[in-house]
Amino acid sequence: MKTLKIAIQKSGRLNEKSVELLKNCGLNFDNYKSSLISPVSNFPLEILFLRDDDIPEYVQDGIADLGIVGENIIEETEVEVSYLQRLGFGKCSLKIAVPNNNDIQSLQELNGRSIATTYPVILGKFLQKQNIQADIRTISGSVEISPGLGLSDAICDLVSTGGTLKSNGLKPFADVMSSEAILISSKGSENSELVQELIQRVQSVLRAKETKYVVLNVHRDNLQGIVDLLPGVKSPSVVSLVEENWVAVHTVIPERDFWDRISQLKQAGAQGIVVMPIEKIIL
Repeated sequence: MKTLKIAIQKSGRLNEKSVELLKNCGLNFDNYKSSLISPVSNFPLEILFLRDDDIPEYVQDGIADLGIVGENIIEETEVEVSYLQRLGFGKCSLKIAVPNNNDIQSLQELNGRSIATTYPVILGKFLQKQNIQADIRTISGSVEISPGLGLSDAICDLVSTGGTLKSNGLKPFADVMSSEAILISSKGSENSELVQELIQRVQSVLRAKETKYVVLNVHRDNLQGIVDLLPGVKSPSVVSLVEENWVAVHTVIPERDFWDRISQLKQAGAQGIVVMPIEKIIL
């Protein structure tokens, strides 16, 4: 049986979440910080720990079958890979930022200005769509200090909380793209049975994170009103209780609707509501 290879970030903001996701998929391996490869003991898979900039090309060239990497890196490297699953972590935005005391009010005022970035490809495409002619200055490392040193009029960099911009006297000016961690594969390898099994595991973990398991008690007179509020995966499960005309309802609630639904359930007659996390959901 072929052994798959998946490339993840060796260190950085995506490493911890990538390792956590794979372990939640039931994969047993050691996170060797000083090693390039870590074998999985209970699945035909090897984990490659790489620089995030190298992951897309390793996957494109078939050295790794799969990879977990930020969407911004995929777009910047312009590789030919297949997007398999958005993973919901590592979310950030690539933004153009200008000094607080800058008088630029519109995108068109960037014409003729200089913009420092480590993402010249993405920025170049964005400016072209906006019909803006700007001087893109490609630098590595501390992009945010460029305006203060007189190297550029603006910057284009990843922003998570905005704290780094603020501490350097910058303010966000325009959104270029949103990014998050993506599970990718080399072209064609997404069709293999092993890859499909791994995707199923990943999706089951992601579904579980987005939902809560709920058990509640309700009088039969109020059951239909409760059922109308709880569609569940297919439909809620209803179990008779020892107390006459009372039942226990089992279902799942999307995380985004959780508090609104709980309030609605109480108003509809639900009692003894128990909420539990879900480890995995397999459809």
